[in-house]
Amino acid sequence: MPSFDIVSKVDIQTLDNAINSVAREISNRYDFKGSDSTVELDKKSFSLKIMTEDEFRLDQIEKVIIGQFVKNKLDPSSLDNGKEQYASGNRLRKDIQVKQGIDKETAKKIVKSIKETKAKVQAAIQDDQIRVTGKKIDDLQGVIAHCRGANFEIPLQYINFK
Repeated sequence: MPSFDIVSKVDIQTLDNAINSVAREISNRYDFKGSDSTVELDKKSFSLKIMTEDEFRLDQIEKVIIGQFVKNKLDPSSLDNGKEQYASGNRLRKDIQVKQGIDKETAKKIVKSIKETKAKVQAAIQDDQIRVTGKKIDDLQGVIAHCRGANFEIPLQYINFK
């Protein structure tokens, strides 16, 4: 029986390349000369740590991150912006979480949306992904087209199409 999985994942190597490009661009930009601004990726917790001196530079760093995400074909909506915090001295720190997996509420919305299409498929939530099975490949392709057109506020990928 044909099936595919709906997932929401960010490739760690592509993410690492994007953040390295951000760090390189920040070190070369004129408006960051003489500043102590850093961007670090924590690969275990999938989070970005930004440290800088003022809100203007923080805003510019965020724009550079989004630009590098687009260049590396990563979806910027996978970033979950945190709050700005004042670190020691006059420095600002911001932690940005990179979303991995589909949470339960969003998975329920996706399954409900698939069932509303009246397609002859079954959608089942499995941990942080959704498996969709059906008898006809055309029905599955219709579900993929429907999910691409809908806005679930997270980037979705469609894998294991068998």
